[in-house]
Amino acid sequence: MKQICVIGVGYVGLVTAACFSDLGNRVIALDIVEEKVEGLKKGKMPIYEPGLKELVERNVKAGRLSFTTSYEEALKETEFVFIAVGTPSGVDGEADLRHVAAAAETVACTMKTPLIIINKSTVPVGTGDWVADIVRQNQREPIPFSVVSCPEFLREGSAIGDFMQPHRTVLGSLDPDAAEKVAQLHLPLRAPIVITDLRTAEMIKYASNAFLATKISFINEIANICEALGADVKEVAVGMGYDKRIGPLFLDAGLGYGGSCFPKDVKALAYMAAEKGRHPQLLYAVMEINDDRRPMAVNRMREMLGDLRGKRIGLLGLSFKPNTDDMRDAPAVDIANGLISAGAAVRAYDPVAMQAAAPLLPEVQMFTDPYAMAEGCDALIMVTEWNEFKHLDLSRLRELMRQPVIFDGRNVYDPELMVKLGYRYRGFGRGYNGGKGCASSG
Repeated sequence: MKQICVIGVGYVGLVTAACFSDLGNRVIALDIVEEKVEGLKKGKMPIYEPGLKELVERNVKAGRLSFTTSYEEALKETEFVFIAVGTPSGVDGEADLRHVAAAAETVACTMKTPLIIINKSTVPVGTGDWVADIVRQNQREPIPFSVVSCPEFLREGSAIGDFMQPHRTVLGSLDPDAAEKVAQLHLPLRAPIVITDLRTAEMIKYASNAFLATKISFINEIANICEALGADVKEVAVGMGYDKRIGPLFLDAGLGYGGSCFPKDVKALAYMAAEKGRHPQLLYAVMEINDDRRPMAVNRMREMLGDLRGKRIGLLGLSFKPNTDDMRDAPAVDIANGLISAGAAVRAYDPVAMQAAAPLLPEVQMFTDPYAMAEGCDALIMVTEWNEFKHLDLSRLRELMRQPVIFDGRNVYDPELMVKLGYRYRGFGRGYNGGKGCASSG
């Protein structure tokens, strides 16, 4: 049984701690926010992630997982330390590494035995070397240590499955023995392990997220062209996806990407490139296309309803994606604020994210039922494609609304069916639709 310390109990840290303990390791999860740690000791999760509560409870009960605010307690007899703290965007898009620095400094001051320090947070290229310098400079006595980069590739809403069945594990280090020991930790996952140097491992993470964000912005650009030329972007994406060189994933046109990873990582990669005198024009275009989607949704409402003053508009979904309550860079925030600025009264329903959204959207009226939310609305906007919304009683919904207008920001519904049900419907890039209802669905 290996002993592991995970610093940070956010999305990455808590999932990492819970999953490593479920693999049979003894894990101590550390966070300096006492409220979070005390909540976890009582079984209260600081985040919503399907299956996480059950996983944490099972391993706490088995004695493999515990929580603390004390570095002294967490590092006692520990061999591996994962740094999994937040790295939010700074003013110019650069990654804010203050939490990484604080963790590295405290580890250096506290460690009593040799450690392998593993950067799990998404950090700029060169951070591994920087962390090593911080540890050396802050040690009270010279104790051997190594730094390994092990970037995470977890998707919110499916993070446990992503950890337990990864496509690959990426490890970077200047110490081959340390990289091999971390590789041994990951062997039970039975996935390919890529071992490289620190900077290359850090770059793999940024390049991967930037490529996926590029696919999303690409299909959104295609959606705009489809509308102009009368094609259906959903069918275009299906046809493209059968090509194995392209693949079907991340080809869903709509309101664009959000959350804590893609926006932050694309900005950070562009910042790093510009700092070194490069001109990352593709990355700039990816961000510009994505930023345009949110005001475009408000403009669609104007096109469908005219003057928005006094109109009642409901949002179906608030979180940036399904199966999470994460509101970081969620399109719903910009869309709601844009509608409110135009004079509309905005209401919303989300299966899990309303508590997290309420402080960000104080002028939005929250409902605990989608039908109650829709009653008397002049229009609805599909913002988050929760499965629950795919199975709404659309006839009942139409009868409750003041005007049967739906803007489908995620292209969930079939345009022809929506027109048959009596809706004025519009999605992104739905185009010709066989010539039927195209004035309402284009």
